[in-house]
Amino acid sequence: MIEKIHLSILREISRSGSVTAAAGKLHLTQSALSHSIKKLEQQTGISLWLKDGRNIRLTEAGNYLLEQANRLLPQFDRIDDTLRQFAGNEKGSLRIGMECHPCYQWLLRVVQPFLAQSPGVDIDVKQRFQFGGMAALFNYDIDLLITPDPINRTRIAFEPVFGYELVLVVSQQNPLAAMAAIQPPQLTDQTLLTYPVETARLDIFQQFLLPAQCMPRAHKTLEATDIILQMVAANRGVAAMPKWLALEYANSLPIALVRLGEHGIHKHIYVGYRKQEKQNSHIQRFIALAKSSGAA
Repeated sequence: MIEKIHLSILREISRSGSVTAAAGKLHLTQSALSHSIKKLEQQTGISLWLKDGRNIRLTEAGNYLLEQANRLLPQFDRIDDTLRQFAGNEKGSLRIGMECHPCYQWLLRVVQPFLAQSPGVDIDVKQRFQFGGMAALFNYDIDLLITPDPINRTRIAFEPVFGYELVLVVSQQNPLAAMAAIQPPQLTDQTLLTYPVETARLDIFQQFLLPAQCMPRAHKTLEATDIILQMVAANRGVAAMPKWLALEYANSLPIALVRLGEHGIHKHIYVGYRKQEKQNSHIQRFIALAKSSGAA
């Protein structure tokens, strides 16, 4: 009945926009591609697409199969890659998804000993996902998810690897630099610099500003940690960052670290993985190294 080639055909038609282009991508003749789909339509008694001039328009059933293709084909690709690795005497690969923008420097501390202890195992780091980190983990696009915000799901396990305190980083010229701790109203006249993450996932907003019904004077987003801290050092704004990361720059930049609230904001970094792969030696080795390389 349904075969991998049928899913591949629908995915390529969706990507390329025509039967001819899809056939070329799949190294099929146009007639062979059309015959394959026609045979499936005859077996199932449903139409998967309709011709609209030179264009193809998927039916409701065709769109359903396209959704399944986008979900299942990455898993097939993962299986194919793994079998090729076994055939080539390779030991595998580990694809890591990052939902923690400032954790990249910490990750490098883990990657170096992991590669040294794991000959033949490759590592790939992905920081952007079309459907989010959890979806990437469910869909086998990644093997591990590093995040400060774990989400409870039946098939996913999260292990805490290290704790840290979120602090406000300010220029030494900023009056806030003289304070041991600040309260939310003291940020209402400041420009807050953050990574390009939605406000709902920024702890400085969710755990500090919004509960006090306060907002900064301005909010600007920047991609790179180095640029954010250079802007802070130049007194162009303030930023909330893990204390361990800010301390790495404190000796080279004129910045100061200030506690957020009387007791501070304390967080953990978690590593998430599919429960069915709990015994995967690569995953367990990575987690053990992550715990021993804690940045707190």
